[in-house]
Amino acid sequence: MSNRQNSTPNDLSAFWMPFTANRQFKKEPRMFVGAKDMRYTTHDGRQVLDGTAGLWCVNAGHCRPKITEAIREQAGELDYAPAFQLGHPKAFELANRLVDIAPDGLDHVLYTNSGSESVDTALKVALAYHRAKGNGSRFRLIGRERGYHGVNFGGISVGGIVSNRKMFGTLLTGVDHLPHTHLPGENSFTRGIPDKGANLADELERIVTLHDPSTIAAVIVEPVAGSTGVLIPPKGYLQKLREICTKHGILLIFDEVITGYGRLGAPFAAQYFDVTPDIIVTAKGLTNGVIPMGAVFVSSEIHDAFMTGPEHMIEFFHGYTYSGNPIASAAALATLDTYKEEGLLTRAAEIGPYWEEQLHALRDCPHVVDIRNLGLIGAIELKPIDGEPTKRAFNAFLEAYNDGLLIRTTGDIIALSPPLIISKAEIDELFDKLRKVLMRNI
Repeated sequence: MSNRQNSTPNDLSAFWMPFTANRQFKKEPRMFVGAKDMRYTTHDGRQVLDGTAGLWCVNAGHCRPKITEAIREQAGELDYAPAFQLGHPKAFELANRLVDIAPDGLDHVLYTNSGSESVDTALKVALAYHRAKGNGSRFRLIGRERGYHGVNFGGISVGGIVSNRKMFGTLLTGVDHLPHTHLPGENSFTRGIPDKGANLADELERIVTLHDPSTIAAVIVEPVAGSTGVLIPPKGYLQKLREICTKHGILLIFDEVITGYGRLGAPFAAQYFDVTPDIIVTAKGLTNGVIPMGAVFVSSEIHDAFMTGPEHMIEFFHGYTYSGNPIASAAALATLDTYKEEGLLTRAAEIGPYWEEQLHALRDCPHVVDIRNLGLIGAIELKPIDGEPTKRAFNAFLEAYNDGLLIRTTGDIIALSPPLIISKAEIDELFDKLRKVLMRNI
């Protein structure tokens, strides 16, 4: 066994791990020490098939040569450059490349370091835009139940996952929430986009009437709600949201931290659903998960509303020390090159039908109450153990890891989102392993 595989620290207590059952983990650590393409290597030398693209982010697979080399070269040439009143070429080159693949009209990019920062940036842009237009009464933000928009205060305010909100007291004021789109009695075991539920978008009209449109700045939704367990929008739902927002002068924000960069078989979900929002929030797949970076796309109308007043004055008082970081920019450019050369931004459309067939073949496994899919995303909802919610799915996660498969769980839902390079043989391997786990009657 190599030194690398023996490198597990003898004290794990100092690191308070995120979104983790810390005590359970530290009794039986699960450590990755290497990765390549579709597989991780564990500290004890086993290979684990990546069924989750790391954390929804390693879209091109692990340790891709072009990305690795770009980081190495950039680190030796220009390690850091401030983004306030100064710049470096790659940040501008990347922005041009990004708007080239974005929906028409989203022509400007602000850089962040994560999806959480991207969400808060988008919310601030929306609020500031209305003020710039003389509509300062528009302060309300509308999210959605079961929505996940990161963990900063703005994101958890508009987000709708109870466990992410309940410990933190008063959040942003003036926030309301649409109902979620999960209709298990009507849309169970749907393949692709569900037929029923577009009428749920009409709830936005009710909220608009309640608060008056002159008070509402923006609506933010995930086109596909990922972290809550893969909730697919019903046919026509996103189109209705767009129509209602346009009618009332409300900005529509798509949180595409998960769906961006090819997850559904198009560069962005906005293109997949043919619905163009005013702002798109991205991160994760932007750099293939290698280096933290996010990008927020805004329309020219929004951008131009700020470009007034004396030219020497700052137009928007917002940004981060690492906005457009040189090494992150280099990683993102190499990631976009890899996506383009290998056709990865559309590959989910090609292999998605095979993925769908293999996923839905698990319908006969014990305790499976629903299966959902779109592009290269899948969810298997399990019946909870009486009195022990989340335990059945967590048991499946541990069993799968021991069997050489990485899955993600949220509540009693197994979520899957493999790297876009996955082959049919690896899809077979993934679902063969998962079937064996589920058949153990966990």
